[in-house]
Amino acid sequence: MTGFAARAGADAPYSWGWEIRAVNGKGLDLRLRVPDWIEGLEAELRKKLAAVAARGNVTCNLRVTREETAGLLEVNEAQLETVLEALHRIEARAMDAGISLAPSKATDIVTMRGVLEQATTQDDTAQLCAALLKDVDKVLADFAAMRASEGAALARVLENQLTEVENLTAAAAKLAEGRKDEMAQNLRQNLARILDNADGVDESRLAQELALIAVKSDITEEIDRLGAHIAAARALLAEGGPVGRKLDFLMQEFNRETNTLCAKAQHTELTRVGLSLKAVIDQMREQVQNVE
Repeated sequence: MTGFAARAGADAPYSWGWEIRAVNGKGLDLRLRVPDWIEGLEAELRKKLAAVAARGNVTCNLRVTREETAGLLEVNEAQLETVLEALHRIEARAMDAGISLAPSKATDIVTMRGVLEQATTQDDTAQLCAALLKDVDKVLADFAAMRASEGAALARVLENQLTEVENLTAAAAKLAEGRKDEMAQNLRQNLARILDNADGVDESRLAQELALIAVKSDITEEIDRLGAHIAAARALLAEGGPVGRKLDFLMQEFNRETNTLCAKAQHTELTRVGLSLKAVIDQMREQVQNVE
């Protein structure tokens, strides 16, 4: 089942953007593109994604940026202490030598190598990770809501298709009931023709073969099983939750019964109905691939 959600967030000095999308897939395939320097984030995200998606190819992208710190300066205390001690020694030696030095200015000191340097900040990835995991819950809520909306629409489509299958199955049952007399008449005529043109035929053996032919052309079991499959499919749609794989298996059973019905038809109208059933069931199978 397809789905999409995006969201932007921030927690100074960081800002980020989420994007989660999903396309149809037989199983669950999670693909995460997140910063690897945020420890523990990917593992927790996988858990959260698996909790809202049971089927499909799901991609989660996260872009994190940080405010630039260019222009921020700080005093290197250790280097300043070293410089001040050196100045103190120089001034003391100068006084001993009778040399008078001009007083040192702060502007002179800060220009000395290493006293004033670019400010550095420490990344607190634990705090950032917590903020991201809290924010992603909102994105996942939007993602799940979109998939739920699509799922409701898909359920209506499948319900309509099941109704069509039910109507066609009823039509097949009616045609099968109506052809019984015709088939019985054909069997009697064939039996009479064989008996008239064959000497020494084992009539009991012949009757068994004809009875077998009659059984092989009976589609009562196929009609009954199709009815049971329709009821099972409707129950799954009403059940909610991840039912895509169960419906996928059920579509195989639908297709199997319809193929057998067509093979046994031996009747123009019944064959037509069987082919219409196959067409609708194929459409259902395509739709079921979208169900979680």
